[in-house]
Amino acid sequence: MKAVHFGAGNIGRGFVGMLLHEGGYDLVFSDVASPLVKAINGASSYTVHEVGEGGRERVITGFRAVDSGQDPQAVADEIATANVVTTAVGPTILKFVAPHIIAGLALRAPAAAPLQVMACENAINATDALRDEMEAQAGEAWEALSGRAVFANTAVDRIVPAQPPGSGIDVTVEPFFEWAIESGPFGDAPPRIPGAHFVDDLAPYIERKLFTVNTGHATTAYFGAAAGIDRISDALATPAIAAHVAAALEETSALLAAKHGLPEDELAEYRATILERFRNPALPDTVWRVGRQPLRKLSRHERFIGPAAEAAERGLSVEALVDAIGAALAFDDPEDAQSLDLQRMLREQDAATLTAEVTGLEPQHPLFDRVAAVVAERQAQLAG
Repeated sequence: MKAVHFGAGNIGRGFVGMLLHEGGYDLVFSDVASPLVKAINGASSYTVHEVGEGGRERVITGFRAVDSGQDPQAVADEIATANVVTTAVGPTILKFVAPHIIAGLALRAPAAAPLQVMACENAINATDALRDEMEAQAGEAWEALSGRAVFANTAVDRIVPAQPPGSGIDVTVEPFFEWAIESGPFGDAPPRIPGAHFVDDLAPYIERKLFTVNTGHATTAYFGAAAGIDRISDALATPAIAAHVAAALEETSALLAAKHGLPEDELAEYRATILERFRNPALPDTVWRVGRQPLRKLSRHERFIGPAAEAAERGLSVEALVDAIGAALAFDDPEDAQSLDLQRMLREQDAATLTAEVTGLEPQHPLFDRVAAVVAERQAQLAG
């Protein structure tokens, strides 16, 4: 069995690639970073270091890497004979992955078992987005190619911080991970991935993760940055910040309970688990890494506006989520391009224009005025 994984970075090696290896797949990484590809091909193994309670060392072998920027034909050749294709590249990069998979499907024997494609991204229905991109790019050829692959959405969760200097291709991660995969597309032949669980309805798992882990992580980062705290674990050890995070997650849990019927006691237990993960002092994670790209994180279907908008539509409380949005607006990191853009927009645009442009909310939406108010507050701070 063979798996081709796009994105040989820390998540690719320390999470998705690790589980594919443990499932018995011959592992092929595809990446555009030539030095990383060279480093992977120069090693016979690497170690995933799980730090914190219950962590262990996992040695990964049986892998190689191809440079999709320099040798796209090699990527297509690998996909032509693969069983599984996965990604961990970021949702906005899927459009660049699509042509490689299309090329591989074109080389695939029509009688071969369908290629099993899963995009493992922090986005809702990322695999659907990848498939749609492939269909658009393939044009008329898609009708002949579409039957050569099946596509399953996934929900993935593992904290993979910035790596210590001198780590090479080793990866430091937390012990916890979750990989939920919708089962329907695979019929009676699902991929073999130890630790993954297959579910009939993925939507509750995707939103539970996005609106708890991602919302909570970013809330911790933005309030931590505002308080001048560098590490995520230290930020959450601050009672005032912990209270902000807990309140925001109580609001997202209320939405999840109302929308998906998830039991409140299970959601409370899940929140407690998530917060304990964030408190892990062995993870060298910073508010600057977690908080980067605030414009994306403040967009319409992301971790703040997404749940807050749905909660407001249902008449549920959004006070803590709006406070977190205000903290995100204050995220000022000179090393992050989106942070710089956000602070520039706050200085140049009026509150209503910025709210509409950044969040995608319509002026008549019940959340709009509340977000516009915290935008105006941030603008007043900058003006003062």
